Amino acid sequence: MHTREFYYSVAINLLRELITTPSFSKEEAKTADLIESCLQAFGCNTDRKKYNVWAHNRHFDADKPTLLLNSHHDTVKPNEGYTKDPFNPVIEHGQLFGLGSNDAGGPLVSLLAAFLWYHDRDDIPFNLIFAATAEEEISGRDGIELILPELGKIACAVVGEPTQMQMAIAEKGLMVLDAVVSGRSGHAAREEGENALYKALEDIAWIRGYHFDKVSDLLGPVKMSVTIINAGTQHNVVPDKCTYTVDVRVNECYTLEEVLEVIQANTAADLKPRSMRMRSSGIESGHPLIQAGLSLGRTCYGSPTTSDKALMPFPALKMGPGDSARSHTADEFIYLGEIESGIGIYIDLLERYGQNLTKT
Repeated sequence: MHTREFYYSVAINLLRELITTPSFSKEEAKTADLIESCLQAFGCNTDRKKYNVWAHNRHFDADKPTLLLNSHHDTVKPNEGYTKDPFNPVIEHGQLFGLGSNDAGGPLVSLLAAFLWYHDRDDIPFNLIFAATAEEEISGRDGIELILPELGKIACAVVGEPTQMQMAIAEKGLMVLDAVVSGRSGHAAREEGENALYKALEDIAWIRGYHFDKVSDLLGPVKMSVTIINAGTQHNVVPDKCTYTVDVRVNECYTLEEVLEVIQANTAADLKPRSMRMRSSGIESGHPLIQAGLSLGRTCYGSPTTSDKALMPFPALKMGPGDSARSHTADEFIYLGEIESGIGIYIDLLERYGQNLTKT
């Protein structure tokens, strides 16, 4: 059996290859190839659907519960603040730089290393599926959601995202609203028309100042942020239409439908949600997986950001090396030590999880 250090070197080498290979959402074919080749090199039988790749442990037993190890291999596009080549995986002072190194390349390769550690073992009381999926950054329908029906019954999951290896046991839901405010055009020099922009500003003032009553212990309050606004065509015409976009982060105290109803009742806009799929999610602190993490000194918290965890109809823990604060930033990086430690914690987490299963 290989050592943990060996799997750490495998993880770093794969991550460097992934960084050199652009994998924007919906354009992940080449990184899917890399991940599939890596798994097959270790004797794993892989499955693939579009740009999603997954594999089962060698001694998969339908009578055992199945734990899913999942992370994504798509990235956002690099922003203009980069001073380094985003596709050059340079290492400086223990930091590996590159687009997707932190979100979520580090968690992905660390989960893959933990999966390989257990792949050939026949003495664990659970099954493992490792899945590297696409389109997470855009909440696309051709990512994890596409392959869940192919995976069979899943007892629980570990979703690899940068959390500093702490346990995000709850996650806010996400609803993006496209708003259209209608007015009536007229000449700006005369008292004509009905200014849609001014009506939209009244909406935005309400959104900025309103507070939903129910506040979650783990996730805090519902948060609404207007992030885009557009109106007008020329300086002397009163705009008859104004559009704006609202980013709504919802705690577990409300459904998306309830929040939408409140916003619609208090604004002039016609509101259309882009999706009602990304709901708040949580896993009980008494779950064997969470108890395993607590026994390793990991802490629990509620995450304000959304991941593929929101699309999973079973208990899921979000946890991985790296820091969410670095995600989508210029000169993105992850510490090599974070990956090495992360692989070890993942391996130990699964070991303790198995022990907890045999106790129950």
